[in-house]
Amino acid sequence: MNAIYNFLIVNPWPWWFSGLMITFIMYLLLFFGKSFGMSSNLRTMCAIGGGRLSSYFKFDWKAQVWNLIVALGAMIGGYIFIHFMNSNPTVGISDATINSLNQIGLNVEKGQVPHFPKEIFSWDSFFTIKGFIFIVIGGFLVGFGTRWAGGCTSGHAISGLSNLQLPSLIAVIGFFIGGLLMVNFILPYLLQLQ
Repeated sequence: MNAIYNFLIVNPWPWWFSGLMITFIMYLLLFFGKSFGMSSNLRTMCAIGGGRLSSYFKFDWKAQVWNLIVALGAMIGGYIFIHFMNSNPTVGISDATINSLNQIGLNVEKGQVPHFPKEIFSWDSFFTIKGFIFIVIGGFLVGFGTRWAGGCTSGHAISGLSNLQLPSLIAVIGFFIGGLLMVNFILPYLLQLQ
């Protein structure tokens, strides 16, 4: 029983399993006429909360409850993993990546999880110009961009590309170009702010 637990729960699954599961889920969504995307949950929550000030929020939000359950499951799964299953939260990143992150002002050590660097995501940083730009302005731009693009990265890159939608291809290309510009040209300068 312990070997099955270790195989299914403790040890990471092969990388290709995620691809198979995404394919299977996309097939089911296409079969039932649904489209996947996490950012659409924001619209649904506003409609549930009584967002009657705009016609944009007047739709049958009950038809989107399944997507809210997906988002809730992702949050619960992440919480369970971090607090109950992940005894050694390390990520195998290369020495070259660690050096690059350190050069732009993010202090990362070998084996450390660099997802939320303290230089950006901390209460001390929040009350600085840098923190305000990253958290408040960055959050607004992500929300605005998601709405303007008609969906988020998961909606366009997974669902939209699976449906062979040209707008999703254009959006995904824009995501990559924006990410490259941000990481290589804007982020190093923002990290120098105090």
